[in-house]
Amino acid sequence: MTTEWSDFRDLDQQIEAAFPWMVEVRRHLHQYPELSHRETRTAKYIRESLEQWGIQTVSYTGKDVVGILKGAQEGETVALRADIDALPVEEKTGLHYASTNQGVMHACGHDGHTAILLCVARVLSKYRDLIKGTIRFIFQHAEEVVPGGAKELVEAGVMEDVDGIFGLHLWQPVEKGIVAAKKGPLMAGSDGFFITIHGKGGHGSMPHDTIDPVVVAAHLVSQLQSVVSRFVDPVYPAVLSVGKIMAGDSYNIIPDRAEIAGTVRYFDPKVRDQIEERIHRMAEGTCTSFGATCDINYVHGDPSVINDDKMNQIVMEVAEKVVGSDRVIEAVPSMGGEDFSYYLTQKPGAYFFLGMGGENARYPHHHPQFTIDESVMPIGVKMLTYSALQFLQLEVS
Repeated sequence: MTTEWSDFRDLDQQIEAAFPWMVEVRRHLHQYPELSHRETRTAKYIRESLEQWGIQTVSYTGKDVVGILKGAQEGETVALRADIDALPVEEKTGLHYASTNQGVMHACGHDGHTAILLCVARVLSKYRDLIKGTIRFIFQHAEEVVPGGAKELVEAGVMEDVDGIFGLHLWQPVEKGIVAAKKGPLMAGSDGFFITIHGKGGHGSMPHDTIDPVVVAAHLVSQLQSVVSRFVDPVYPAVLSVGKIMAGDSYNIIPDRAEIAGTVRYFDPKVRDQIEERIHRMAEGTCTSFGATCDINYVHGDPSVINDDKMNQIVMEVAEKVVGSDRVIEAVPSMGGEDFSYYLTQKPGAYFFLGMGGENARYPHHHPQFTIDESVMPIGVKMLTYSALQFLQLEVS
């Protein structure tokens, strides 16, 4: 039997009809957010929902939920991914469905991502007799921490037998209803560095008898600002930011140690290697010049999100059908990190942004007043649904 796209002619209507239910799901998830690696209630809710629709569920880490929908016809396997964890943020939206878990909030849109993918699974479960191949729904834990859930899932084998993968992010910086996609680098690799400077403490009135780690740290922070501007080719984007300095307990005592921590963002791994080497040389050189020593811990975090050209082309073609060519743009690469990158190191895939910025989503991601514009969620469902079906060799008409 050959399945034609026309066999799915009422798919749009099914998605639109499911919108009120999807809003209810998203708001339920928003009320009960859970931090990374602690998503037990969320995972149970997802698993019970999938099994209710006759979708087989497995877990690769004990914290994730993966649904497997096998079509009636043999074919390739496509994966769709949503992240399910929340952030350690105290919500200040005033919404009637605000977080009931004090100090924890869905402040990045993962509640929306989860509701969207659940809706995709619910709708497609009704078409299993027409599906050629297998659709794998990955509900991933711990996206907001490093190392995160994607790395654990990949190491546990979630991408074995998968031929391609798609994912989306509801994106406040982009105007509502616009799909922003891009082949190649989309989101930056994200590393961390941690430097402990060892000096010699003493009384603040006798600095000549000390090796002041605070002064060393101040010099080093200033020096580090030249790493990107003077040692990285300006055609390659990169960021180095110091986010933490700690030293001392009293205003009149010179401590014996100081700590510096920061982040590095990049697209090209060679640039990352350059920056890592320069941090080591600057830290060691600066400390030596003052008679201090240091310990340096450079932590490799999530790699860059680099979209496959052909998979991105599927997203672009589907987007033109879903929102119209005038609402499809080339995404501006973000220096933010995203562990979807681990899936892309295994198999071809594409990650894209679904714009929701506007009056109903005025605050940036991770802000205590952040919220999503729920009206764009059906677009997300259509994008993932049609991208999956097109990957499984059903042309969108």
